[in-house]
Amino acid sequence: MTLGDFIVSSDPPPAARDAAARAVLDTVGVTLAGACEPAARIVQEVIAADGVGSAACRVIGTAMCSAAPQAALANGTAAHALDFDDMCFVSLAHPSAPLVTAALAAAELAGAPGRALLDAYVVGFELEGRLGTVMNPRHYQRGWHCTSTLGTLGAAAAASRLLGLDSEATDHAIAIAASEASGLKENFGTMVKPLHVGLAARNGVLAALLARQGMTASQRALDGPQGFLAAMDGERTTLGDALADLGRRWEILDTGITVKLYPSCAGTHPTLDAVLDLRRREQFTGDDIDRIDVDVDSIVPTILLYARPETGLEAKFSMPFCAAAAALDGHVGIETFEAARLRDPRIGGLMERVEMRVDPALDAATPLTRARVHVTLRGGRVVTQEADGARGYPERPASDEELAAKFLSCARRTLPDAAAMRALNGLRAIDTLADVRSLTAALQGDAAGVKA
Repeated sequence: MTLGDFIVSSDPPPAARDAAARAVLDTVGVTLAGACEPAARIVQEVIAADGVGSAACRVIGTAMCSAAPQAALANGTAAHALDFDDMCFVSLAHPSAPLVTAALAAAELAGAPGRALLDAYVVGFELEGRLGTVMNPRHYQRGWHCTSTLGTLGAAAAASRLLGLDSEATDHAIAIAASEASGLKENFGTMVKPLHVGLAARNGVLAALLARQGMTASQRALDGPQGFLAAMDGERTTLGDALADLGRRWEILDTGITVKLYPSCAGTHPTLDAVLDLRRREQFTGDDIDRIDVDVDSIVPTILLYARPETGLEAKFSMPFCAAAAALDGHVGIETFEAARLRDPRIGGLMERVEMRVDPALDAATPLTRARVHVTLRGGRVVTQEADGARGYPERPASDEELAAKFLSCARRTLPDAAAMRALNGLRAIDTLADVRSLTAALQGDAAGVKA
């Protein structure tokens, strides 16, 4: 089976489709929450001013409609604006933000049913997973943001399936996407990080549209001597047998999807679990803490770049801030990263006494998943907690109730309560929808006050 054949004609098992449905629900929620964030507003204003193309697709959480690539750009940026979207530890990416937003735009354009969207999500996820096994961790360690690089190809796969491309055209779409893919980790903690997702979603849709119109590309764009794997520093420069079990083994079931229960970089989540568990177990408050020491693997410091963050976006990539806020407040939510919390002198004072250090014993095949937290209390007593994974990881999945609570708290940032509940119910029944447009029509809000 060629890659194009798999994307076009594979039949995901029901369990894979169920996993995709949960991912779509979670991603739509965080997109609604992110639609009113500054990075998302900027993109909305740019595409509103552009005014190019038909207005066939919704910009979620706003009153806008736009052409499919622009809608994918806006929704993708919003989906990642709070860093609250899900993760995969094989692709080392946030898989759903670009996949869902590209698939929604393509599904609206095609008038596709909900089940077709779920199948498209799954094939895009599988492509990203296979590329992740070939390219990581070297690709990620060299500074590439996999959510954007691998996500562009996954988005192209999802869009190609929904737009009805044949196998040959789909192969061309993936090759086109390989030349579009980019995204640098140096931009973590800035508005450009969520923009990476918007660009990946837009470029995936654009690649499929170009291929549908007859644009051709190299058959060796992925694994040629100057192809995607080689140019972007993959662990291996050939695909080898990475695609051999497509359609027989499903990465979405074997590895699973990590749902974020904190709106911060995934590298903070094991530590946040440990800090919050210690706080509950030992019954201390922020005033009882002398210092906090956090042991992590060697990749974590390459993404948690800000010892003294100056913005909410930087704070999401700051171990001192996240650990201090969790220890003081006993919870971490969207409001944790608002400007007022960054100016809180209690958080600032405790941040000075938080140290992150690399422990080689925590390096593992799966980075960003382990941490060891030592809290030294006033008087010298030290309490310790280890975390192997975090709540929301596939081994400790978020419950349906937790997913619903997260969705509603996110959706209510841009939708009235009744509309948020209708959207939740629609997403729960996505597999039965005759036309995805009946769902996206329920996701209109007025997040930015931007009109098409």
